[in-house]
Amino acid sequence: MAKRENYDAAKKLIEGAKRILISGHLSPDGDSLGSMIALARLLRGAGKDAWATADLNALGKPGFLEGAADLIPVRKLKSARRRIGGAFDLFIAVDCSSFSRMPPEVEPVAKSLKCICIDHHVTNDGSFGDVQIVDPEASSAGEIVWRFAKWMEWKLDRVSAEALWVAMITDSGRFAYDSTSQRTLRAAGDLLKYGVRTAFINDVIYGTFPRKAIELKRIAWRSLHIWKNRKVAEVTLTRDDFREVRGTKAEAEDIIEIPRSVARNEIALFFYQIPDRTKEVRCSIRTRGDWDATVLAAKFGGGGHRKAAGCTIKASMGAAKRQMRAAVKELLKSACRKTMRIPAGIV
Repeated sequence: MAKRENYDAAKKLIEGAKRILISGHLSPDGDSLGSMIALARLLRGAGKDAWATADLNALGKPGFLEGAADLIPVRKLKSARRRIGGAFDLFIAVDCSSFSRMPPEVEPVAKSLKCICIDHHVTNDGSFGDVQIVDPEASSAGEIVWRFAKWMEWKLDRVSAEALWVAMITDSGRFAYDSTSQRTLRAAGDLLKYGVRTAFINDVIYGTFPRKAIELKRIAWRSLHIWKNRKVAEVTLTRDDFREVRGTKAEAEDIIEIPRSVARNEIALFFYQIPDRTKEVRCSIRTRGDWDATVLAAKFGGGGHRKAAGCTIKASMGAAKRQMRAAVKELLKSACRKTMRIPAGIV
């Protein structure tokens, strides 16, 4: 997908707006949450009444960011008009490109508003929103927000810079993934000028784990299943597993690293159920080598990036696993058929 950076059109919508609503995807990760928090703060600094919304029970480790205290809880979004002094007149979607990927409370409030979509997912087809600022080669939505902020000449401070730092390091694997570019590192270098507490942030996100997260990892390790000569590995957390430790998805954010850590692994899967969503299974997908995670996710209406994607399967846990395993086997078979195809002229 080609890059779409419609800065002028986005600037016009922002300048004409008075109250702006910002949302990321369900169970926001560091990129989604950090980008929302930074964007809301930058817009306020530019004189706009901007508010980000999220499920406060699903923030996970990035919830330590100072700007998280200003978030509107999604459950109170409909009644937020009294708190903010009026109705919203512009919507900005960050790190996702459909209402189906956002908290369900967002669509009734935002669907009638003009919309700017800021995203970096390769599966974004440009159909969502009136204006798209989309770059599938960016490391993160946070990197794109930084570029736009610089273009708009907005003033960053430590709080907004730390939010963008968290967005970038969490989606780039601390600048280790292939999506990290010279532009990514230039953005990171600029953020450091504002006093980002790198060691503190690294310790909060990567160096410490709450007891519930450790318990969920213990259960996930017990479920580890390796197949296809170690090419594929998977772990599972059921609804009952979460209930047993009174844990949430936010506390299982890095469980996918368990199957991914298996030697020679090429496709890692993490199946899990959200306690309050009874008829669906979510699957996180990570790949190495030439495997495209979005090919698997797209079969179930999901999306993401070549090496990291996800989807929701409307089925029981057993049925969802069977469907995804069948999709993985078909992907492996198709690659095998291509490898074994005899080039023209050989026989």
